[in-house]
Amino acid sequence: MEVKRKLHRGLSGIRVQRWRQITQSSFFLLFVLAPVFDIFRLDLHLHHFIFFGMDWTLGLNTQASGNNNATEAALTLLWRVFLPVLTAGALLIYVSWKWGRLYCGWLCPHFSIVETINQTLRRAIGKQSLWDQEKLSEQNPDGSRIKADPIWWLGVIPLVILCSVLWAVVLLTYLLPPAEIYSNIWHATLTRNQTIFLSVASLAFFIEFMFARHLFCRYACAVGLFQSLAWVANDSAMVVGFQRERAKDCSSCFSACDHVCPMRLQPRSVKRMMFACVQCGQCLDACHQTQSDNPDGSLLTWVHHARAESEAALTGSQARTIQIKLIRDDTRSPQE
Repeated sequence: MEVKRKLHRGLSGIRVQRWRQITQSSFFLLFVLAPVFDIFRLDLHLHHFIFFGMDWTLGLNTQASGNNNATEAALTLLWRVFLPVLTAGALLIYVSWKWGRLYCGWLCPHFSIVETINQTLRRAIGKQSLWDQEKLSEQNPDGSRIKADPIWWLGVIPLVILCSVLWAVVLLTYLLPPAEIYSNIWHATLTRNQTIFLSVASLAFFIEFMFARHLFCRYACAVGLFQSLAWVANDSAMVVGFQRERAKDCSSCFSACDHVCPMRLQPRSVKRMMFACVQCGQCLDACHQTQSDNPDGSLLTWVHHARAESEAALTGSQARTIQIKLIRDDTRSPQE
């Protein structure tokens, strides 16, 4: 029975990360191909958006020619601009308020690149960021080992350049017809403005991906910031919970949860210190694997409602006090 329980834990973590890889890969392909198939883009030649192959205009041309009155123009703006934007924003905020930054950890095409560069850089210098103070443990949660080797710089630099150029090209296809851009690149006939855009954008993305990708995700990305604000505002939202009353069990671990976090956070901290958590679940999987021989199981689990409120405490000691009270209440409930 114990072996089956351990196997179930391991397979569950693998399935979660596999599903996350699938959703990330799928959304990245959508990000790249959306302009190609006219799913969504802004055509600067036509001066309007294209949405699922249809022209998405503000409908103000007829207003300018005097065929519509001011009320109809206002209703058109409300229906075609404000309502779609407000609906998308409200949905994103609600999901974030209830479950956290799921978009960042499970869909965002930028974050999938961040994780890829993290792992490649770790093979080169033993760290997921140039700004980390200490190297990560060579040991992985599953027992395998990764030893830093400078030869991997031959993979890091080309990877960052490739991602930077790819992002610059894709963003340009959101502004100009993709067929025109890809044809000009293939035939080396880019216009002056296209060349300037691709050069400047590629350089900017190279600097960001190489030196500031985590800082961008934490502080500069408006989508991520608003998700974090909504999540932190809800004390009962889903969060990674740490069983602080069992903290001594961590002494047998090499802080695997800290080492695997792609946002360079410390998952055993209280919620306010996990402001930029993207709900990827890698810290939970690491804890499951390193505590596989522990009969009490993992120390990190997803919690919500009353259990999540302990993680919203200002300090670890306050969180531990709340957890102990909840445990006592759970113990008394069946008897009452």
